[in-house]
Amino acid sequence: EESEAPAEVVVEVVDEKLSAKEESSGEDVVDSWDQIEVSRRSMSKDEPVKMNDVRTIEKSQSCDLEQSIKSLPESTPKVAVEQSYPPDIVEETAEERPIGRSLQRLDSMSVDMSYEEGSLRSPVICVLGHVDTGKTKILDKIRRTNVQDSEAGGITQQIGATFVPQETLKAQAKMVPEFDAASLRLPGLLIIDTPGHESFSNLRSRGSSLCDLAVLVVDIMHSLEPQTIESINLLKQRKTPCVVALNKVDRLYDWKGNPNKDIRQTLKLQQSNATIEFRERVKEVIGHFAEQGLNAILFWENKDLDDYISLVPTSAHTGDGMGNLMAAIVHFCQTKLSKRLEFKPALQCTVLEVKQISGLGTTIDVILVNGFLRVGDIIVVAGSEGPIVSQIRELLMPHPLRELRVKNPYLHNKVVRGAQGVKVVAKDLEKALAGLPLLVAKSEDDIEELKEEISSALKHVLQSVKLSERGVYVQASTLGSLEALLEFLRAQKIPYFGINVGPVHKRDVMKASAMLERDSHLAVILAFDVKIERDAQLLADELGVRIFQADIIYHLEDAFLKYREELRQKKRQEFAHLAIFPCKLRILPQHVYKSRDPIIVGVSVEDGILKVGVPLCVPSKENLFIGTVASIEQNHKELQSVRKGSEVCIKIENTTGEAPKMYGRHFDYQDFLVSRISRETIDVCKEYFREDLQKSDWQ
Repeated sequence: EESEAPAEVVVEVVDEKLSAKEESSGEDVVDSWDQIEVSRRSMSKDEPVKMNDVRTIEKSQSCDLEQSIKSLPESTPKVAVEQSYPPDIVEETAEERPIGRSLQRLDSMSVDMSYEEGSLRSPVICVLGHVDTGKTKILDKIRRTNVQDSEAGGITQQIGATFVPQETLKAQAKMVPEFDAASLRLPGLLIIDTPGHESFSNLRSRGSSLCDLAVLVVDIMHSLEPQTIESINLLKQRKTPCVVALNKVDRLYDWKGNPNKDIRQTLKLQQSNATIEFRERVKEVIGHFAEQGLNAILFWENKDLDDYISLVPTSAHTGDGMGNLMAAIVHFCQTKLSKRLEFKPALQCTVLEVKQISGLGTTIDVILVNGFLRVGDIIVVAGSEGPIVSQIRELLMPHPLRELRVKNPYLHNKVVRGAQGVKVVAKDLEKALAGLPLLVAKSEDDIEELKEEISSALKHVLQSVKLSERGVYVQASTLGSLEALLEFLRAQKIPYFGINVGPVHKRDVMKASAMLERDSHLAVILAFDVKIERDAQLLADELGVRIFQADIIYHLEDAFLKYREELRQKKRQEFAHLAIFPCKLRILPQHVYKSRDPIIVGVSVEDGILKVGVPLCVPSKENLFIGTVASIEQNHKELQSVRKGSEVCIKIENTTGEAPKMYGRHFDYQDFLVSRISRETIDVCKEYFREDLQKSDWQ
């Protein structure tokens, strides 16, 4: 043994460490990667490497293993399988090395990155729909199904996504007659955890969506709601196919659920009133889809997946139809998306979230769609102050759900293959931005090129937004949330003149303050799910820029609209004396009650709005000013204003101090009276009293 090569001694040391771990735990160390990927080691393909096996490896294989262990970077613990590192090893991993040297070492890394030509990756699936349609409940149901069953290789709660492995798909869809477990080629489904537009928008790669298929959740009781229609438009825009989960069938009158049966069998067992209501509501949903220019049909009647969207009746509450939903997703992916889902070694990875994790610092959650990520890779990601270059220290994925009680919540991987959700630990990620690609440098020369690529990608996204000359300043934590917020502001007709991604800094306050001179009520920053730097808040208070901060779009909008209304009411009171509304009056000659100051006459309002306080002039007498309307009366009732078509009695008082004008001498019933308006009064009406006027009043 003493004469053996040093490399074999290293293997032996690994043996002892892991054997001790195995003896204490009583089971092999297996993580979600091992459970879902076919092992490509030289061992039995169905089992993870065990320490007893290392001793019996043939000489040629042993050399390969020794070479692999030798060639790993110094910071990587020399182990043959992934394991959870104790804190002291994490510290070692965090050692800094020059990037140039790290890149040289990468080429010598011999971690297994082989793949089978034509093999499929897991599809990335987003869940979209209106508020309260049951998006989250459906995700919860998918997860809970397997937790209750406690099956080996069950659903893995991944970083930013739920991974549904092949075995679970087979178990969940076994009651569906058309589902053929033997022909299942997908390794599993990668379902993005956070439902909604924001995550969908964040899944971008050079302009196209990384989301392969969307599950559009529709409440059968309410059909298509506003956000559902927004989701449909978003899917059309990104050309993303979808399957519809027609949720809440348990709300149908007298529904009797049975989650262990195919939904068609469950429907057959319903009372006639439940069946009739089901048909009527499905017909309504199909009609509403047709209004959006889409053909929809119940999944068992769908013979043309290209032209028709499948409707899968489900109940996230009882579990009815969940197996059918899984089967429909698998069927669509394997028949229509097989080319797209072929695994490709070229990296396709996007940053989904930037998170602060206790003990790890700032990390990024990424969705790796294609290609590989390795510990030691030099990565380039977008940052709020320019591209960030860093080195992957750790690739973390959680334990399978059955092992969630393990003290350390993460498993450490040397290499991860797409499609997976993974947490990347690296330095200097504090200012990283979500919603843009993560790129990996193959050589030192690549770094500048990749930085340029990331910069232009961010620039392109920000420049593609159409800005107004006047408007609020908008900041959001990610590109996805920025897009969602801008879409919302557009719908609410709130203009925006500036945008940014990341925390609010002093420079953002300075930009927003430009509105103080142009339109003070728009000197506002809407900060969506971002931090406000202390010096920025102090400057905003000093300049008079309001900052509204919230992590829910609706709360942000409510706060801004309330503030805008308060400001508007103040301004209306301030400028009320200047608000002169256009009006045209015809004198009724039979109703002239007093011809000298104060003149009292009956008039017919021919156009516009007549209000108390309006100054009147006679255009046919060179705009002769005759006085101000002191009061308006109709049927012995005093009024503040009347519109076109009204006949009223008015009192006109001389307010100028000049010689009062007289009816019959200076003007008579043949002359029209009009309100005396100026450029200033028109601007005030447009700015603060626009809703008081009808379109015809401006003509």
